[in-house]
Amino acid sequence: MCGIIGIVGKDGVAERLVEGLRRLEYRGYDSAGVAAIHDGAIERRRAEGKLANLVKELESNPLPGTTGIAHTRWATHGAPTTSNAHPHATKEVALVHNGIIENFKALREELTARGRVFASETDTEVVAHLVSELVEQGASPRDAVAQVLPRLHGAFALAILFRGSPDMLIGARLGSPLVVGYGDGETYLGSDALALAPLTQRIAYLEEGDWVVITKDGAEIFDKDNAPVERPITISGVTGELISKGNHRHYMLKEIYEQPVVVAQTLRSYLRRMEDQVSLPVPDFDLGTIRRVTIVACGTSYYAGMVAKYWFEQLARVPADVDVASEFRYRAPVMEDGGLMIVISQSGETADTLAALRHARSEGQKIAAVVNVPTSTMAREADLLLPTHAGPEIGVASTKAFTCQLAVLAAFAANLARAKGRLDAKAEKELVRHLAEAPAALNAALAYDESIEAMAHLIAVARDVLYLGRGPDYPLALEGALKLKEISYIHAEGYAAGEMKHGPIALIDDKVPVIVLAPSGPLFEKTVSNMQEVQARGGKVVLISDYDGVQAAGEGCIATITMPKVHPLIAPMVYAVPVQLLAYHVAVAKGTDVDQPRNLAKSVTVE
Repeated sequence: MCGIIGIVGKDGVAERLVEGLRRLEYRGYDSAGVAAIHDGAIERRRAEGKLANLVKELESNPLPGTTGIAHTRWATHGAPTTSNAHPHATKEVALVHNGIIENFKALREELTARGRVFASETDTEVVAHLVSELVEQGASPRDAVAQVLPRLHGAFALAILFRGSPDMLIGARLGSPLVVGYGDGETYLGSDALALAPLTQRIAYLEEGDWVVITKDGAEIFDKDNAPVERPITISGVTGELISKGNHRHYMLKEIYEQPVVVAQTLRSYLRRMEDQVSLPVPDFDLGTIRRVTIVACGTSYYAGMVAKYWFEQLARVPADVDVASEFRYRAPVMEDGGLMIVISQSGETADTLAALRHARSEGQKIAAVVNVPTSTMAREADLLLPTHAGPEIGVASTKAFTCQLAVLAAFAANLARAKGRLDAKAEKELVRHLAEAPAALNAALAYDESIEAMAHLIAVARDVLYLGRGPDYPLALEGALKLKEISYIHAEGYAAGEMKHGPIALIDDKVPVIVLAPSGPLFEKTVSNMQEVQARGGKVVLISDYDGVQAAGEGCIATITMPKVHPLIAPMVYAVPVQLLAYHVAVAKGTDVDQPRNLAKSVTVE
């Protein structure tokens, strides 16, 4: 979850390290720190809280040096204090770490018994001491790292600075991403290409188990067996313009407004409009032989998978299971022959989802990956890569990645239906036409931003909020509740509308707003019936529907949000917009930190 950047440079690096951390702060913002070599010694500057506190520290106490490392933290072991902030250091070594060292207690006890003194509560500090101990005994930095890495159990990305080698850094990865950047007389390490965007677009992605020695002249990469290897240098395409807020107050609002464009970009990769066909990358297996789909994801991506379950079963008539990734392996799932696992992840590095992928692979399943980073670990390990084209998503609460995931999954469901003989050319043409209408419908939904902002105060005063929906709108209700919880800190729950009478209706009173997602269509009357049960018990309802639905059932609601009338296939994408905007404006009304909500991080790379 944490963010890492390192520079072996020609000039002072502190300012550029901090700039890199700004681009990584979405990964964690409990504390931050930098280290560099100056006058033959390792110097650090650290601060708890957000990056602005580190900036103030550097302003009052500048840090010279041309080789350095930096880190922004999401706390795992140890409270988010200055003493627990990275980099962790001894006299000889400083390092930053993303991940978890699972066997740190045993290692710490071993080191303590040998007289090593610890200054933090973190798991990371044991790595600094292990490497430093060997260096102090006369080992070269390379030999020390090569000896220590096999002793570490868990997941890690490391960047290590050595007092005795001021023009060199060593990086390593196992289970957490790390990239090498190549510049003009400089070389860089980063958690992702985004961190290095102002410095270079020439990027090499380290493979699982790789470690690397970087100097001003380039990089030497070694695999887990310490054998020299080459990793291809690619052009990242990530620029500073892609990650600016533009004229928007927050990244989240900018990313909500980008949805018509990025969904159009995504669909352009999957639809052949001239032929009115869905066109996916051709896998090295026959889609027509797939007997069952297992969808695994976390958080918002899980809700995208829940929507997709309806599509796979209704369009392709293929049974589909949806699992929370963190639970999947632990229930000893039955993986049938002819099964396909679909993993969904914005980053493509989500630890629980990646572990589920590898378990399914060991059970003989084919793997499809719906990811926003086509160079990510999941993308590289999948049999079928289905990239979204959302661009960098900086706001911690996912918005545009979600709708792009839905676009890809809808296209994939149609493609699978065709492969299974469930979709003829006429039906496929109709589906393609409706999918192609999604960007315009998303744009029309954004037109209601001001009216949603105007009614946000009705929700901002609540302590509890319920969301209701049926069919694919049930996962949207869950997603709406998650968004509100994430950024406004209001307790919210999503329910299948028909389940209200089986318990949750006991929560209804005039202080619990109920958000009802009910586009007109086959499920509308049943959803409205559940809504009326709420109103009969004093519940305050906000109805989100199209014009026909609002006219039929809007009376008695404290507010209504009118969406464009759309085909049921694209309704989940369109109805994502009002639940995102509602959460956003409620959070703004409450004065919370929209882009960096407390306790959260964007990319969850630890279990």
